[in-house]
Amino acid sequence: MIEIINLTKKYGSFTALNNLNLTIEKGSVFGFVGPNGAGKTTTFSILATLLAPTSGTAYVNGYDVTKDPKQVRKHIGYMPDFFGVYDQFKVHEYLDFYGASYGVPSKERQAIIPQLLELVNLTDKKDSYVDLLSRGMKQRLCLARSLIHDPEVLILDEPASGLDPRARIEMRGILQELKNMEKTIIISSHILPELSEMCDYLGIIEHGNLIASGNVNQIQSQLQANKILFVSVKQDIDNAIAFFENDLNVQLVERDDKDEQLLHVSYEGSDDDQVQLLKKAITKDIPILTFSQKQSNLEDIFMEITKGEE
Repeated sequence: MIEIINLTKKYGSFTALNNLNLTIEKGSVFGFVGPNGAGKTTTFSILATLLAPTSGTAYVNGYDVTKDPKQVRKHIGYMPDFFGVYDQFKVHEYLDFYGASYGVPSKERQAIIPQLLELVNLTDKKDSYVDLLSRGMKQRLCLARSLIHDPEVLILDEPASGLDPRARIEMRGILQELKNMEKTIIISSHILPELSEMCDYLGIIEHGNLIASGNVNQIQSQLQANKILFVSVKQDIDNAIAFFENDLNVQLVERDDKDEQLLHVSYEGSDDDQVQLLKKAITKDIPILTFSQKQSNLEDIFMEITKGEE
């Protein structure tokens, strides 16, 4: 559905996007993660045909974003991180205006607008003026605007930016409904735990370079050589420490600050190696109560790879 090939964007000597390659399958939800200035908005602007790349290209539903921009626009709904609204319009007038701009016939607009307002929970605001809406309501209205022509692909740049907790929950619910409708969605966000729950795949970008892509577990394995094992033993903690320190894949063994019988084992081995490690511990009569791997979430990974970056 979306194919990005060697996409590069330069502004003079500054490279905003460097040789990006990415494929997003139809019906999937792809989360784009990165610090401010990493290249997310540049990528989205190119996909939305609003910015020409310096080199490389991208395809949306088979159409080249530089050679067939009109066709691309028929297939995408774009929600930028900053957008304008027409304050003198009422909510239903606002959507009707954009529907007409996309060439949606009047009868179809009258049918789809109530459905969109119900989807974004704005049915009771259809006769309200846009400038009187809260920020969260405006965000939801702009999401409805991007859906007015029933696009197959949604490009959503920070759709939950600046929203309060309740508005974020509402936005997350709407995006889940769109996912259930099998829309292909590419979305950027700083609400990392929610993004990881919602997305099928993730990409982490920094300084214009795609550092890693895949699901959370795949990204973790790409970026983190060391795993942390939590090993709780019933007794004889010193003997257990000596055992783990003698394993070739163990880099460091530390006691937990609060639980004297819990060890943090920094481990470089594979999953199969972990199985063998546990088997060896049992044959050596190490009294293990628990043996598990620390599960890093997206925030952990993001903070680790962007450590010290502005």
